[in-house]
Amino acid sequence: MFTIQTKLELKNGNPKAFKEVFRLLYPRLKGYCRLFISDINEVEDIIQESFLVLWERRDSIDPNRRIESFLFVVLRNRCLNYLRSKSFIAENLQIEDLSFSELQYLYQLDFNGREGKGMEELLLESLQKAVDELPPKMKTVFIRCKLQGEKQKDVAEELGISQKMIEKHISKAKTHIHNKMVALYPTIGYLIVLLLG
Repeated sequence: MFTIQTKLELKNGNPKAFKEVFRLLYPRLKGYCRLFISDINEVEDIIQESFLVLWERRDSIDPNRRIESFLFVVLRNRCLNYLRSKSFIAENLQIEDLSFSELQYLYQLDFNGREGKGMEELLLESLQKAVDELPPKMKTVFIRCKLQGEKQKDVAEELGISQKMIEKHISKAKTHIHNKMVALYPTIGYLIVLLLG
């Protein structure tokens, strides 16, 4: 995604290079973080902290490796730490007990230097695909209420439907997404739907 020149400039402390990395990666990192954490203020804090880590460790940047892989790992670890601190991860759900294929979504880094998609990106794409398969109104309700954090009452008024119908749309959407995600990665799929509340 980023040229070797941009990575070298970031490594040398060029603020413009840092701003460019932030501008391009912020939306993807925010989308990933929102999979696990619904509180937008916490999301913003975690993203800021992750970029701060990148800036503090810029001397160790390898121009032949992907910056986004590093940031996704930092962000993922901070999300998991936040969930543990808030007891959102159930006592009986131990990250260490997940199967290798499930761990790939949370832990894989591309150590081969390939520019292919990271596992976090594939997870986001799987979720996006499941959301895209929803009927139009259900999709709109789910995105606005669960991913963008709008109040159900406000969305109901704007769409001209009852709050009960909003709840029904959300429930059906979660069932659909749950089935799709759990079919791919049972434990992680369940966790994502659980965290979407």
